[in-house]
Amino acid sequence: MKTLKLLGGAAAASLLLVLPALAQDATAPLAAAGESVAEVAETAAAVVDKGDVAWMLVCTILVIVMTIPGLALFYGGLVRAKNILSVLTQVFLGFSLISILWVAYGYSLTFAGPIEGGLSAFVGDFSKFFLAGVTLESTAATFSAGFELPEMVFVAFQLTFACITSTLIVGGIAERMKLGALLAFLAIWFTFSYIPIAHMVWAGPGLLYGLGAYDFAGGTVVHINSGVAALVAAIVLGPRLGYMKEPIPPHNLVLTYIGTGLLWFGWFGFNAGSNLEANALTAVALINTILAPAAGALAWALGEKITRGHGSALGAVSGAVAGLVAITPAAGFSGIGGAIVLGAVAGIVCLVAVVNFKPMLRYDDSLDVFGIHGVGGIVGALGTAIVASPALGGYPLGDAAAYSVGGQFVVQLIGVAIAVVWSGVVALVAMLVVKAIFGGARVSQSGEIDGLDLSSHGERAYN
Repeated sequence: MKTLKLLGGAAAASLLLVLPALAQDATAPLAAAGESVAEVAETAAAVVDKGDVAWMLVCTILVIVMTIPGLALFYGGLVRAKNILSVLTQVFLGFSLISILWVAYGYSLTFAGPIEGGLSAFVGDFSKFFLAGVTLESTAATFSAGFELPEMVFVAFQLTFACITSTLIVGGIAERMKLGALLAFLAIWFTFSYIPIAHMVWAGPGLLYGLGAYDFAGGTVVHINSGVAALVAAIVLGPRLGYMKEPIPPHNLVLTYIGTGLLWFGWFGFNAGSNLEANALTAVALINTILAPAAGALAWALGEKITRGHGSALGAVSGAVAGLVAITPAAGFSGIGGAIVLGAVAGIVCLVAVVNFKPMLRYDDSLDVFGIHGVGGIVGALGTAIVASPALGGYPLGDAAAYSVGGQFVVQLIGVAIAVVWSGVVALVAMLVVKAIFGGARVSQSGEIDGLDLSSHGERAYN
């Protein structure tokens, strides 16, 4: 999705991409014959490439696999046996809820609306409420002049991003939050945090889009956004019973390993699909999505060996996820060397955040959503400015010779700061609202002791 995200899915957006190529290559003889560039652009028919369409449909499915079952199993293995069904259900119903909200108003508020004036820098409008105007003929611009996607393909692909971002938060409040309260929280947070930040970064009129922020596939929009929300929700909710007083070990690391594999598999759709077409840059994003998590896994394992005397299976998969998170905003901007270094740095920094920083501050982010997604997202968003440098083998937008690491770093830092503050404030307000509505967002003490599988769902995962 780069920084040049869709400008709303309308044909007018595609002309912004078609026009430069026409002006550079095709219009000179026509203009000499008396036909203006604007007239040429008006008559140029955009091409819908079936190969791009097929690729994007596959990527959409991959991101769904990344969420259910990937994220669900990753989280499920990390909680205690008495809570696994609750986590699976929270991810599953969260995905279902956000899917409906996305087509109802999420897509419209994110990618529709005026191109300037009013609140267009922060949010769209309701002109595509319940996908009004999204037809078999409507299209969305890709990044190659004259090529477009059916708009419905773009709607579906973006739906999966909204869903996984929201359900990532489940890991921060696992094992202690009421299901209804969680779903209400996700609905509020999605509306007032995910939508505006996605619009600011990826829509043409967006504030951070206009500043030139780089976010290829969601370091700011997805990972920082959800990581900060999970941290705030966990703090407001309070720690689990017995936290830092008794062991609370994962009950099934085999499930977590399987979930990691599915996450990594689905992440190819997440990152490589964000190019919105199948070409050489798509392959760059794909290979970077192999290298960065590989480096992150090795770095975390090595860090554990040095500091704790052994590298663990949980550490290895955690490092891989940290590398995946960090490369997400840089996937199509980084060269392979930059991807390896960025993944390794994320592995070490996230290890420190989880093993040292979290116990020091005593907050109970149950499954380390902030420690890996929030911190890893910040590392990736800021690191993108460095690895995108042509001198380091990167692929920046525009004139490579004019690229400034320092200048881009400042823009990235602004984007990170806005995402942290915006998501944090919305999450805090949402938690206070939910607590008031539900008479508290937390399950009863007896329900937590019995486990949410039984107290919230009347079921047990294991006999």
